[in-house]
Amino acid sequence: MALAKADFTTRLLVDAGIGPGMRVLDVGCGSGDVSWLLAHLVDGDGAVVGVDQAVGALEIARQRETPKGAAVPEFVQADLQALPESLGLFDAIVGRRVLMYQAEPVKALRLLARHLLPGGLMVFQEHDGSLTPASLEPFPLHHKAQQWLQRMLAHEGADLHIGFNLHRLFSEAGLAVEDLRAECLVQTPDSAYPLADIVRACLPRIIAHGVATARQVGIDTLHARLEAERLQSRGIYIGDMAFGICARKR
Repeated sequence: MALAKADFTTRLLVDAGIGPGMRVLDVGCGSGDVSWLLAHLVDGDGAVVGVDQAVGALEIARQRETPKGAAVPEFVQADLQALPESLGLFDAIVGRRVLMYQAEPVKALRLLARHLLPGGLMVFQEHDGSLTPASLEPFPLHHKAQQWLQRMLAHEGADLHIGFNLHRLFSEAGLAVEDLRAECLVQTPDSAYPLADIVRACLPRIIAHGVATARQVGIDTLHARLEAERLQSRGIYIGDMAFGICARKR
């Protein structure tokens, strides 16, 4: 798999040591984006199992076409804190934007670690709102849209400071932390941040939690308005910060 200009998730997984022949569990897999990435990394000799509670998302994941040479993921409906013993043990357990939603993340990590082989890897990517949004130039609409997302997450009980808590959480769960990294997602005058797409995907939740009304968001014109603000400002905007952690079962 070509890794030139690889995204944060791919680099995190590869640097953690996930590769051919490994058996990997993807918790909170949703529609399978990370599961299918893992299918490339472990290739045909490995195995990937994705678990999620959302039946609709799992159906989307199962319908994806299997690329040549990749493993074919198995998708299972399950709660990550009550995984069936029949799943067996794994070389690695992976999650993206999952731990931030757990009411008791240390407990969740300990339960997941039961499904790791001795010396197995626990690799999570979480997004943190402690330092973002950030800019020197004014981006009022960008900041407002980002506040909609952060307020939505707060209503849903997400830990908006999960990145700064990761090392402590994994250590308290008895895991040996090997790597902790963070990377800003940067918008430049030449490269846009997909903020409008993110808001569109989250719009039903934004409205349901009373964060903003459909009229206030104006989703049909939001992209154009954000683009106009970006091009007028010509500044740098940081909308999100991704944290990645790799730990090993002792």
